[in-house]
Amino acid sequence: MAKTIIAKKVRTSVTAVANKMATGAVASVVKDVFDPHTVLLYPLASEKSIRQIEFENKLAFAVNPHATKFDVKRAVELLFKVRVAKVTLQNSFRGQKRASVRLTSQHLASDVSADLGLI
Repeated sequence: MAKTIIAKKVRTSVTAVANKMATGAVASVVKDVFDPHTVLLYPLASEKSIRQIEFENKLAFAVNPHATKFDVKRAVELLFKVRVAKVTLQNSFRGQKRASVRLTSQHLASDVSADLGLI
């Protein structure tokens, strides 16, 4: 009996959200929630990341542990006004999440890294 009550509550809440999204009330709130500064914590300036900037057109960032590839791609494109070709995420054994972001051939990682002060 408890399962049917919970199922009814879930159905009604889902339909309520769907109705609000149809009116556009929730959609405007969802757009404003994304903040690229909470996704990208800081750029990495190790020897390996500098080599990747110069030879592979890649940037390296420490990112939020809950960030996804899509979040990282969106944050880089919004902050630096570049196009991202590929994002690779890696969890380190210290609990840090790192993102390696390859830019398209139209944009140079060295230009972005110069703006960041890495090179």
